[in-house]
Formats: sequence, C-alpha cells, structure tokens
Amino acid sequence: MATVFLLIIIYLSFIGLGLPDTMLGAAWPAMYRDLSAPIHYAGIISMITAAGSVVSSLMSARITRFAGTGVVTVSSVFLTAMALIGFSFSNNVVWLFILAIPLGLGAGSVDAALNNYVALHFKARHMNWLHCFWGIGASIGPLIMSAQLKATGSWSQGYMTVGIIQLCIVIVLLATLPLWKRSKREQGDKHAESTPHLSFRKIARLPGVKQMLLGFFCYCTIEVVAGTWGTSFMVTVRNISPENAARWIGLYYIGITAGRFISGLFTLKINNLQLIRLGQIVILLGIVLMLLPYNASITTGFMVFGLGCAPIFPSMLHETPRSFGREHSQSIIGMQMASASLASTIMPMIFGSLASAFDFSIFPFFLGALLLISILLIEASKKKSRRLKTG
Repeated sequence: MATVFLLIIIYLSFIGLGLPDTMLGAAWPAMYRDLSAPIHYAGIISMITAAGSVVSSLMSARITRFAGTGVVTVSSVFLTAMALIGFSFSNNVVWLFILAIPLGLGAGSVDAALNNYVALHFKARHMNWLHCFWGIGASIGPLIMSAQLKATGSWSQGYMTVGIIQLCIVIVLLATLPLWKRSKREQGDKHAESTPHLSFRKIARLPGVKQMLLGFFCYCTIEVVAGTWGTSFMVTVRNISPENAARWIGLYYIGITAGRFISGLFTLKINNLQLIRLGQIVILLGIVLMLLPYNASITTGFMVFGLGCAPIFPSMLHETPRSFGREHSQSIIGMQMASASLASTIMPMIFGSLASAFDFSIFPFFLGALLLISILLIEASKKKSRRLKTG
C-alpha cells in the first residue's frame, strides 16, 4: 500500500517539476519590458538554468547515495519553490540570472533521482505515465501565467502562484517522507543507494553507454528543435499565419502528453525497445506528413510527430537499469538528464544558425537525419550492452 501512495506522490512531484519549465516563454514578453532588459536575455536565463540542471544531474548519484531519494526530492522541490518566489520579487534582471542557478540545480536533482527510482522500482507503464504528468504540469504553467497576466497584469503573481504550489507540494512530500522507507521494506529492495560509485570515465567505458548517451542526445535534440522551431517552419516555409502556427504547434505537445498515457498501456504488450522502435517509425511518418504540400498534413504531421516522440524518452530511461545494471543506473540516468539539458541549451541555437545560413526548409530533413543517427546509435548500444549482461 505504501508503494501505491508513494507512486501518487511521485506523480504529483512531476506535475510540480513541469510547472515552471514552460513559464519563462509565456511571461517574457511582459517581463523584459517591466525589467527594461534586452529581449534576448531570456536565452541567458534559460542557459543558466540548464547549466545548473546539468551540474546537479551529474552529481545526482552522489547526492542520492548520501541523502536518499526522498530527502533529495523534498530538498530539490523546496529549492525550486524558493527560486520561483524569488523570481516574483525580482525587479532587476540580474536577480533572475542569480535565481536561475538554484532553479536549475533543484530541477536537475529531482528529475534524475525520481526517474531512477521509477526505473528501478516500477513498471514501464509507470515511467510513461510519470512523463505524462510532467506534460500536464508543463501545460498548466503557461495557463497560470496567462490567467495572472489577464487578471492582474503582473507576471510576478504568476511566478508567486507557482512558487506557492511548489511549497504545498513540499509540505506533502515532508509529510510522506516515511513512505520511502516503508515502500523499500515492502519491495524487499536490496538495491542500496549506497552501492559503490564509479567515476564518469569508468561508467562511460561500460559497453554501450557512449552510444546510448549520444543516441539520447540526438533524440532530445529532435524533441526540442521541433518544439522551438516548428512554428517558424510553418510560417516561413508553408506560409501559415503566426496565429495558426502557434495553435498548431500545440498539437505537437498534446501528441507527446497524450501519447505517453497511451504508451503506458502499450507496455502491457510490448517491451521498452519495441516501444522505442514503434515511436521512431511514427516520428518518421510525422516527418513525411510535414513534407506533403497540404495544410491538413502539417497539422496532422506535428501531432503524429508528437505521438512518436512520446514513448522514447521514458522508455530509454526505464531501460537503463536493465541494460547497464541497477548499481550503475543512478549515475547513468544522471548523465542522460545532463545530456537532455545540454541538448535543450545548445541545439536550438545551432539549428537556428543553420536555418539562417540556408533556409527553414531544412527543418524536416534535419529532424530526419537526427532520427536516423539516433536509431543507429540506440541499436548499437543495445547490441553492446548485451555483452555487459552476458560477460
């Protein structure tokens, strides 16, 4: 019973994790004017947040081994709550730069810790549903900001509201801390969070790890580039109005969120690797639809593309302890989350530079090339990791 309640708490934590992730973009048009900041400073804030997330993700194995997943979760959510409340009081962009550091550190720690916990202790469907709940939080965040801007004209109130929601989650997490130990006893979990730690260099030398991390980086690039530049592709190449393009890109995120719920049901019949391959095929279908010269195919294409993306991220995480061993999973998942943050930080800028140098018509071909590379790397990783289990 404790395990069931704990799973609900983890889902709640992931809604909270998703809430602030999409708020800056929704708030920035109002924020940069109020703060008299250059418009491009949003990119700097995002990069600082991502850098903090990379650092804490890479440190997650040591931190979780020392403090335990429950304490890490409480501490990280509290850190993000304080950062968000700090955002609401900021009257200078310099404070946003400073507060972006704890915001990233908190998000990276809880992300890596909870993903590893679910990968170790729950079934594949729970991992897919976990990321579905992140999508719910990511969808609600801009709605809260929009409602506060409309009601009060203040972006500060939007951040304050989400910060208070995070504090409420902290209170629930504190009250349920004993569930972590009780759940561990129920499951007879002999996987200690104190297993011997390997250096990153030794982890990277495990068969298949390098290929998996590169494949994961390529997939994360596909997901973030599609979301960041999809509207620009529709407007500049397909002559779709900015209003319609903004609405249609929402179908991509709906596809990801709904697809993760559906993928959880699929795991009852197929395994992680089969689900990843199915997602890759659906992504390819979405790219083909984007290339067809019809507006209806564009809208359908982005939604199909999102459905294809849905199972890949959670399935790769859930497969990590099965491919590389439970004793290494926290370190490797930390590295995966760091690579995801790195992809989110640098790859949209790289694609933007390529599109400026050539043309936004390269958008579907760029995604297709990355898809092919990720397929080859993931398959190579799976083949090599079998030697680790049989060796």
